[in-house]
Amino acid sequence: MFVACWSVKGGAGVSVVAAALAHRLAVDEGAALLVDLGGDQPDIVGVAAHHQQGVADWLAAGAGVPADGLQRAEVPLADGLALLTRGNGPLHGGERAEVLLAVLARDRRPVVVDCGMPVGTVSSAAEELTLAVAAAATRSLLVIRPDLSSLRRALAAPVRPSGLVVVREPGRVLDAGDAREVLSVPVAAEVDVDPAVARTVDAGLLLARPPRQLQRGLRHAA
Repeated sequence: MFVACWSVKGGAGVSVVAAALAHRLAVDEGAALLVDLGGDQPDIVGVAAHHQQGVADWLAAGAGVPADGLQRAEVPLADGLALLTRGNGPLHGGERAEVLLAVLARDRRPVVVDCGMPVGTVSSAAEELTLAVAAAATRSLLVIRPDLSSLRRALAAPVRPSGLVVVREPGRVLDAGDAREVLSVPVAAEVDVDPAVARTVDAGLLLARPPRQLQRGLRHAA
């Protein structure tokens, strides 16, 4: 299972959704891999791994570094979950990125990729990589807060999701049904904006004390 979590607008909650989903899969399946392309996961899961070698270093090294170099860079977390950090330097696309996708796709563990930057916003090598991940995943989840701006951007995005993770905010007029109707994409999960989640993330305790409401909301996402 290869799941990509992405967004079309910053602040949608992609990194939190990806971390919580990866942890749930690790608990359910006995192991899982969380791949961080945005660089925020060390703070969210509470590990000091910001300068750990990761995806960017492996991509930059070229063909001289074997595919199993990615596995050696993994940081073990809780409950069978491992983190592959973003690493240092820019993210590159191209042929090396194709190898990365193949390695992730054939991993025996469930793999969840936090695509980081919003898709369809800039033109860069990093976006080329995130687009490739979002398109190649067996489950491509668009994390969205259903406002007009986000729905317009999602309609114009160069990749089509297979499911929506709708983040619900109090007082919003549009809801999951509107997002499903406008985008013609099924809703895989709905999660509420919850102060308990924010407090857990700020403390770096998302894996140690995963909020039940968030876990329940994501139970069918993968």
